[in-house]
Amino acid sequence: MGVEAISGNIGSVRAAIAQASQATGIDFDYLLGQAQLESGLNPAARAGTSSATGLYQFIDQSWLGVIKQHGSQYGLGWAADAIGRNANGRLTVSDPAMRRAILDLRNNPAVAASMAAESASDNKASLEGSLGRGATGTDLYMAHFLGLGGARSFLKTMQVNPGVSGAAMFPAAARANRSIFYDAGGNARSLGDIYQRFAAKLDKGAAQVGATSLASDVLDGNPGLMPAVARGGDFETARANFAQLAAITDIGGATVIAGSGENSQSAAAWAKAALARVNTTSAAPGATVDSTNLLRPTPNNARLAYMMLASLGG
Repeated sequence: MGVEAISGNIGSVRAAIAQASQATGIDFDYLLGQAQLESGLNPAARAGTSSATGLYQFIDQSWLGVIKQHGSQYGLGWAADAIGRNANGRLTVSDPAMRRAILDLRNNPAVAASMAAESASDNKASLEGSLGRGATGTDLYMAHFLGLGGARSFLKTMQVNPGVSGAAMFPAAARANRSIFYDAGGNARSLGDIYQRFAAKLDKGAAQVGATSLASDVLDGNPGLMPAVARGGDFETARANFAQLAAITDIGGATVIAGSGENSQSAAAWAKAALARVNTTSAAPGATVDSTNLLRPTPNNARLAYMMLASLGG
């Protein structure tokens, strides 16, 4: 997928991915590899040919869906509650400003990584139930590429006959992604070949950004490069900690969203003050940032005010 590259803070991105791994149990190296393939670890990446945006290149409908399903677990109930379905089954947000605010959360690495991990966790459970075996990172990437139903069909068929033509099974996907389904000579690739190429691509992407295990392998919840993140972890604590990380990692964004019972003016004032504290603390030699003091909205009440300051106008 081609994206327009926009610079991002790689350190905060990796921390966001590690937090998402801890909160969901999804393998860190897999999440790292997926982000590298999708956006080059750029939280503000945008596709030139679709609505795909952010670290994991969620399109609008997919993003609204995962926020609707999992947002409340991360203090984003205000966003989940604003999303509904129209008569055609499409996810909608009636207020245009609210819709834009929800979609803009894709540019926050903590939110994007958490939603990507939750989506992967859902797909993992479904695939394992269908396949009767543990899911691999490549299985999850197939679900990302073909959708859950497509991945299920692909993987079930491959288990029985890996030599089946991928283009014959997925003609629409083959037309849109010719280099994946056909070799340079125009010969159709088999399911097994396509799968192995995705595995190699995922492993290469993860290795490029420091992964210490195979992203394509059986998922074990291993945080890999982030050894401080406990294997398996305390998921509820990790989801609560998300609130702090989301505020810290979103300093360079674009909008302040008021929390529960808090107007936009006070949210903006808090965000500016928090940013000033971050700048002052980080400027001191050897200083560390105490994230618990930066986030006035606590994990318990989840009053998140995202520091996307560019639109405040001074």
